[in-house]
Amino acid sequence: MRVIGTVGLPGSGKGEAATVAEESGVPVVTMGDVIRDACRARGLDPTEHHGEIAKVLRKENGPDAIAQESLPQIREALEERDTVLVDGIRSGVEVERFEDTFGDDFVLVSIEAPFEVRAERLGKRGRDRSDEDEESLRERDERELGFGLDRAMTRADAVINNTDSLDAFRERIRALLEDGLSGLENVRTAEQP
Repeated sequence: MRVIGTVGLPGSGKGEAATVAEESGVPVVTMGDVIRDACRARGLDPTEHHGEIAKVLRKENGPDAIAQESLPQIREALEERDTVLVDGIRSGVEVERFEDTFGDDFVLVSIEAPFEVRAERLGKRGRDRSDEDEESLRERDERELGFGLDRAMTRADAVINNTDSLDAFRERIRALLEDGLSGLENVRTAEQP
């Protein structure tokens, strides 16, 4: 059993890692889906209220609320497959929840890229118009860091610097999915707290 968590700022490549996992037949549990479902349950548009509802959920149910809500989906996926990718971890408290639940079977990988690279990627995606300007991206970064994303990133077992080609990044993710951390080459090991 292996639960691989990914963490990183918007545009770093977490979504692409999830796509590679899905293409490889590895189940993906996206923590953002918990927030989107909560928005819909409250009659709100997830594209407009995602950040707001993320804060509300954490206030109502504790800082690890989204991780807690993701656990049943992860366990269900592990009944079918040996490896599951958890996309969108946002805080050290969420990391602790997964470590407590899965022990040594949980590994955390921080996917990182410089601000300028991330801004360019998000602008090309065009999925969310607010991603297109650097000021909006800085605001998103601040919101994510406010949840404790920086603490989660420093707790990572390994760091993938996503500044090479898309093919090179995808190959690193495939190696991670197949062989765990031992499959990663030329990857900076994260310093433990």
